[in-house]
Parts: sequence; structure tokens; C-alpha cells
Amino acid sequence: DNNSRETMKHMRCIVFLRPTQENIALLCGELRNPRYGSYYVYFSNVIPKPDILKLAGSDEHEVVKEIQEFYADYIPLLAHAFTLNLPRVTSGPGSWERSLLKRTADSLIAAMLSLRKYPVMRYAAKSDLARSLVNSTQDIMKENSHLFEFRRGETPLLLVLDRRDDPVTPLLNQWTYHAMVHELLGIENNRVDMREVAGISKDMQEVTLSPEQDTFFADSLNCDFGEIGIKIKELVERFQEQQHSTTAINSISDMKKFVDNYPQFKKFSGTVSKHVAIVGELSRIVQEHNLMECSELEQMMSVQTSHGEVQQRLGSVLRNPAVRELDMLRLVLLYCVCYEGTSGYNPRQFVDVLRTRGLSEAKCKLATSILNFGGRAVRGGQLFGEQTAVAMTKKYFKGLQGVENIYTQHKPYLIDVVQQLVQGKLKEADFPWLGGAPVVRVNDIIVFVVGGITYEEIKATHQWNVSNPANKITLASTCIHNCKSFLDVVASGGQ
Repeated sequence: DNNSRETMKHMRCIVFLRPTQENIALLCGELRNPRYGSYYVYFSNVIPKPDILKLAGSDEHEVVKEIQEFYADYIPLLAHAFTLNLPRVTSGPGSWERSLLKRTADSLIAAMLSLRKYPVMRYAAKSDLARSLVNSTQDIMKENSHLFEFRRGETPLLLVLDRRDDPVTPLLNQWTYHAMVHELLGIENNRVDMREVAGISKDMQEVTLSPEQDTFFADSLNCDFGEIGIKIKELVERFQEQQHSTTAINSISDMKKFVDNYPQFKKFSGTVSKHVAIVGELSRIVQEHNLMECSELEQMMSVQTSHGEVQQRLGSVLRNPAVRELDMLRLVLLYCVCYEGTSGYNPRQFVDVLRTRGLSEAKCKLATSILNFGGRAVRGGQLFGEQTAVAMTKKYFKGLQGVENIYTQHKPYLIDVVQQLVQGKLKEADFPWLGGAPVVRVNDIIVFVVGGITYEEIKATHQWNVSNPANKITLASTCIHNCKSFLDVVASGGQ
């Protein structure tokens, strides 16, 4: 798209792009007036035959040497999770933005082709978004059926869920390393912006967190906050030992060894500095803003602890001047979702406290917006489990017995759905099959959530896969949320 580029006929040009109409038009323009000697074109998804003919017609100078499809139209996060980086996909409540529906379905096709899977599909019955997506995906699969003629093993299942069915998980504070960093600092394309951290050095203002490039992060991303403190201490001690060993240079041999090991030493130094800076900032935020008390109350609400006890504690926490505006908001919104319809339910008293604390009217209105987004009348499934007398009695006795960690009582809804699926208890009325149920048992599960997932759900999926190797989950979504990005969506009324 830069017409001022220098012509370099001695150079080869490698082109990697999505096969959109805009990109095809730009590539056709480039081929009509080529600036390089040859072109090797790679598309991240299926390219329609008419577009190939357009490119062929534009290649008058016969500079295109190769065209291939590499199905990489999505962004891998971990071995079991990927995203599309689409923070907003709707034009209104329950209605897809047409171009983004196609974009999402195309990306799912690319993922299925790269993973060599031809799935059967189920979807959340109450979600128009989920229904539209599975229908669109199936249509594209039928149009390109020849691409799926690879050797097939087990029949995989694509299960499409809707973020509206679980508005609780994105509202919670997190206590594992990967999730905490995204919740408190934000991660965008594996990069963490640290510019607002007081006293941060220039080379630490933006840091990369990638498990492929950082072994410490790969080993620690699912560790809880207490474990991270111990791991950081051990990391610093190892670095100090290595640093001490490099100071003893008494011979040419020692000097050569130091030079050979210097790149690795420099990388180790960067790793230590990066993680010490991140954990230091996380610790500051936790201590200064009373996050542990806030999180304990969040977890109590997520498992529907006694309404009266929660009301009393919520009023006290909201009046604490150390609590951040974001945390006050998430607490009130959790109360609205978790206790909607309960006897004595009165969100107005807490919204009034928000006003006295100086929150804007737009933010106070989120107490209504969250119910429009994912209240009882909107969501499908059983977010809080079956509310039968037997189920409620079990929940009561479980509460009496206590929990191992008060900060991790919550279990994401999607894990409950998968558990019911594997046990054969997932109701077809709530999660119908597209085109009828298959005759074979499904063990390979791809869960796609329209409207975003969280790192808590990614961690829970990892834990499920470790415990259930015969029924592994691949988790995917349109984007990755923290509380702030989720509230932006709720405020807009979209998804």
C-alpha cells in the first residue's frame, strides 16, 4: 500500500495475508506494477477460486512463483487455547456484525483444517449468536468439503457457548500468575505495558510474556500468587550465584567461557529483572487496594454464600477508601448477578454507595446493564447449578466443610458444561446438535465461546486436560477478557 517503495528487482517478496477482498485488491495492484523480481504468496485461510483468477489476471509480468494456503487465521495462546483478537463482534444485543460473523466462521474453518478435524457441532440453544455461528461454519465446511477429505480419526465436537451465559467469571479478581498479570496490568499480544509503574526503567516499560521464549513464565503461569513469591526468590538466588561465578576470570580459558556464556547470562538477567518488576507491581496493587478482602467477598458471592452475610460485608467493603473504583463496580455487579431474585435482594442500596464514593452515573448504570447482558432472563443453562432442594442441601453442607483456598472456590461454568457433556447428562434441549446427534461417542472437544474467555477459564481447561486425558478440551474465543474490557462490552450493550 506504499507507492513510494523503491523498485528492487533483485529481491524476492514473501507475502502472507488474509484472503479478504481488500487484500486481494491491494495484491492485484502490486502485481500489475511489481517492485520485486518474484512473489511467493501465502494465504492464512481458504482463498476462493474467483480470487485466484483475479490474481492470475493481474500477474501480467508472471512474477508469482508460488501460491499456497497456510491455515493460520487465528492466534494460538497456549497448546490448548487460541483467540481471534476480536473484542467486539455484535452490532447489538444478540446480533452479529455481519462481516465479523464471516470472519469468525472463517477462522474456525482455518483452525479445524490446521488441526485436521471435521467436527460435529452443538450450541447453546438460547443464544442466537451461537446458532448463527454454527450454521455459518457448517455452510463454509460444505462449500469446501474437498479440503476436509483427510484421514479422520475420532469424531471431534465443536461446542459453541455464549459469554452471556456466564457473566460471573470475567468479573472476578484472579490469583494465578498469568491471570493476575492480565487482570491487573493487561496483556496484549503477549506484551505487558509497564509505563505507568512508578520508577520503572526504560527497558522495562514494555515486556514480553511468552511461554515459548521464557521458561520461567512457562513453568509459573498457573502458579498461585504465594507460589510465585517463592519462585521469584529462588530465581533471584540462582541469578546471584551465576553472577558471582562470572566475576572470577583468572585465565584466558575463564575469559573464553565467560564470552561463550554471556548471551545466556544476559537473557537470564533480563528474565530476572522482568519478573521481579512484574511481581513487585502486582504486590503493590494487592496491598494498597485491599484486593484480598475484595476477592474473598467476590468468591463468597460466586458460590452464593448466605445473602444476609454478603450484604453486611459488601456494605463495609464498598465504604473502604482503599478499594479501587473498578473493584467496587465488580463487587456490586457480582451481587446483582448472583443474588438476582433472592428474597431481600436490593442492589439500589449499594449503587447509592457507589454514587457517594463519586462514581459516574454511567458506571452506576452498569448495575442494570449487567442484567440486560447476562441476567436470569437472558442467559441459558444453569449458571449456579440446579436449584433443587437436594442440590441446595449439598451446596450448604459443602460450605460448612470449608474449602482449601477461599480465593479459588469458583469453578467456571464452561467446565460444568463439559463435565455434563462427558457424563452424557448435557440436555439436548439446552445444547442441541446441529443436524442430529452422531452415532459415535465424542471424546475430542473444542469449546468456542462467543464474546470472550478469561485466563481463569484457560487455566481450568488445562487442569481438566491433566485430569481427563481421554476427553481433552481445546478452548477458543473471539477475545481474551479481563474485568475492564468485559465492563466496556457490558456498557456498550454488545458483545
